[in-house]
Amino acid sequence: MNRKSFTSTEYAVEELSSSVHFYTETIEVNGLSSIAFFEAGESYKGKRFYWQNREKTFTLVGLGHAHVITSLSEDSRFEEVDKQWNELCSKIVNEEQDLQPILFGGFSFDPANHLSSEWDMFPSAYFAVPSFQLVIRDDRVFISIHLVTNEIESQHLFDQLRSERDDLIHAAQVKELKPYAKPLLTDLEERFKELYLDAVSHVTKLIHAGEAQKVVIARSLSLTFAEDVSSPSAMYHVSKEQPESFLFGMELEDNLFFGATPERLVKVENRKALSTCLAGSIKRGQTATDDQQLGNELLQDSKNREEHQYVVDMITNVFNTYCEDIKVAKFPKLMKIRDIQHLFTPVEGILQKGQGLLQLVKDLHPTPALGGEPRNDAMAIIRMVEQMNRGYYAAPVGWIDAAGNGEFAVAIRSALLNKQKAYLYAGGGIVADSDPTSEYAETLVKFRPMLRTLGGKLNG
Repeated sequence: MNRKSFTSTEYAVEELSSSVHFYTETIEVNGLSSIAFFEAGESYKGKRFYWQNREKTFTLVGLGHAHVITSLSEDSRFEEVDKQWNELCSKIVNEEQDLQPILFGGFSFDPANHLSSEWDMFPSAYFAVPSFQLVIRDDRVFISIHLVTNEIESQHLFDQLRSERDDLIHAAQVKELKPYAKPLLTDLEERFKELYLDAVSHVTKLIHAGEAQKVVIARSLSLTFAEDVSSPSAMYHVSKEQPESFLFGMELEDNLFFGATPERLVKVENRKALSTCLAGSIKRGQTATDDQQLGNELLQDSKNREEHQYVVDMITNVFNTYCEDIKVAKFPKLMKIRDIQHLFTPVEGILQKGQGLLQLVKDLHPTPALGGEPRNDAMAIIRMVEQMNRGYYAAPVGWIDAAGNGEFAVAIRSALLNKQKAYLYAGGGIVADSDPTSEYAETLVKFRPMLRTLGGKLNG
């Protein structure tokens, strides 16, 4: 991948100077819209992020960059981010009652994929501590200021941030949220369609030959719009279309990677770890009766149950390495969202002493639901047959705070937006009896949420 070279001090990866201090301050404010706060930070375009958990009990918005952590490594990116974050947290100067600072970002799916693509400027890991952090937790709204500086006299800088914080709060509370219209789609291209169909056929042969048990193959759509599509517009519409999913958005210059994913990779809260095994899917029914019949069909389908069990076994093995008191449901349940229903099985445990969230993220990615089984064999096959760069699609995206709590989701049902262009991604698990036509139809269902968000639709 011909990635952008991060050479400025903002992206420096060397150890922090001993003179660096990380100042924070948090205030509680009256209720305001998270989308309005995101929109109010237009002067920070290219340096914003958005997150909301599936339960809608935690919303996070970041404006500006107090500090950025990146990695270009193929082998040690998780460790680099973890080390730099812990080092930065050791510099925190704040009041005990202040909210924990949060680091937000994501990793690329496969840093060994060097195909030039729309993802060229994204490093293998990209995380930011915002200058202004909004947290909405259980209907209480908190705004934090973050300043990372080595200036001895920095009070004037913090006072400037306070003034700007007050302006942002006022704009978010007083100004009316724009009535965003859906984008006007002028062109839709099914990228690599024939390559995808050929890849599915080829992979089934490789599986029959014993090269792997399961391989996830993805494909992409390219959209063109009549005008530039703004990040606040995209986040507004995805929140309306898919309110029951994890919502995320992450800007990098003119790019917004955003989506509405049903899949938690892992959550850690007060040492308790929780993951969701999500694999195997079928469409929603036209009526409640049809929906129930399709759900029962999914629960009894051997192909989908096999796919699902690969994920359960792998995630359970990772938890056995890092956790104690592990609990795994014996049978999958149905997770029903607007366009699709999935098999899901929760796994939970208590982190062992000395283990952390980013260690779990490293060993869980990619699960068999996004890569395949065995992992290394599946990844080699993906590189050989997929003929595209997934970028951050199907990779971990999420947050971690200074106490080690946080949550990462798997960035499926997602799109990369750049002004008048957008790229959508979807895939599915290929096993020995997979049929290219059926797999293609499954991707159509998975494209629908983001396509509808961006003003389009697909048949099928």
